[in-house]
Amino acid sequence: MAVNHPRYLTERQVSEITGRALSTLRNDRMHGRGLPYVKMGRSVRYDLDDVRRFMESRKVRTTEL
Repeated sequence: MAVNHPRYLTERQVSEITGRALSTLRNDRMHGRGLPYVKMGRSVRYDLDDVRRFMESRKVRTTEL
């Protein structure tokens, strides 16, 4: 039986995926906003599914003429 484990990303990976600066990710965490994250000691990780939802929620839909 296979177990589906969430994939956790570093802040650097999230920065590359989203185009948001590391300083922005860190500032958002400090002010309690932005993406949900997991803190393990000094390490911060983001769930890949949360990152995908974040990006999807900012998608701009256009209409074709």
